[in-house]
Amino acid sequence: MSELLRLEGIRVRDGEHVLLAVDHLEVEEGETLAVLGPTGAGKSTLLRVMNALQAPDAGRVSWRGKSVPVPAPLELRRRMAMVFQDPLLFRGTVSDNVAFGLRLRGEGGDTLRAKVSEALRQLGIEALARRSAHTLSGGEAQRTSLARAIVLRPELLLLDEPLASLDPLTRERLRGELGRIVHQGKLTCVHVTHDQDEAQWLADRIAVVIDGKLLQLGSPDEIFCRPCNLAVARFVRTRNLLEGSVRQTDGDQICVALGEHRIEARSAATALAVGQAVVVCVRAEQVQLEPRLGAEAAANRFVGRISGVRTLGSFAEITVDCGFRLTALITRRLAGELGLSEEKQIGVCFEPSAVHLVPAAERE
Repeated sequence: MSELLRLEGIRVRDGEHVLLAVDHLEVEEGETLAVLGPTGAGKSTLLRVMNALQAPDAGRVSWRGKSVPVPAPLELRRRMAMVFQDPLLFRGTVSDNVAFGLRLRGEGGDTLRAKVSEALRQLGIEALARRSAHTLSGGEAQRTSLARAIVLRPELLLLDEPLASLDPLTRERLRGELGRIVHQGKLTCVHVTHDQDEAQWLADRIAVVIDGKLLQLGSPDEIFCRPCNLAVARFVRTRNLLEGSVRQTDGDQICVALGEHRIEARSAATALAVGQAVVVCVRAEQVQLEPRLGAEAAANRFVGRISGVRTLGSFAEITVDCGFRLTALITRRLAGELGLSEEKQIGVCFEPSAVHLVPAAERE
């Protein structure tokens, strides 16, 4: 893939306060980059800088290797399309709204009608073509807004939390359709969201932005299974964060001491020294429960008592006290079949490859 957009040394300030700090970020042609972070993290500011709607106080934005001024020239702006959280529709029909950008570009006649019809079909709103935009539901309005952007076949599609205000069922359906459209159309897309499931579902890469700083950039697997520091680990809901120290290293095999307990890790990602303080990160999905207690000695197998059972929709979060707290995430059905309840004794285990170690010096 070739580079489409690059940000270097970007700083956006409000007085002395830095709202956004991005040392380096590139968007590759044909990829979907999700910008993930909590509310108020600076995600929308980053998108405005990318779209040349806001000039940074420092740094450089380049498009295909050439610097982008603010405001950007019309010819460049027409290569991008942006969709906001709130659909910005004007009076007129759904078709009028979808055709708006094409008409500004001088298109008309059969070509315009064919493109609008195809965009309506892709978003599943052909039957709404003659409806007034002001009579649409939230989901219908957002589909119209997305169709208006996609019909332009932009070189860069920028999405600012377009699904955030929709009800869960509509959001899930539209998420799947949006992913299909972007993939089939080979669109380059930057998708800002605070929804972690949405980011994992849609993105080739994820940029994590917290407190205005770009903390980590990588594949969904890297972000969720190998967070770069404790701030990212907490944000991506790594439920097991255990403080310990390196006891022994042997190539990519590392033994970590948690008091009298030992955890085996297998990772070549970070060079660690014996005695170094670390945080052990294990995702709850990787922790397995063993109702039948055995004496078999194996890496990362412990026995404890259940100290908490919490249902989360179709899942159950089981917390086990085994000298330190471990949390497992299993299906609610399995929890019922196993008859799990507080104070029940149970075994827990996880693979050494499921362990990610963060040096204590990189906690924040």
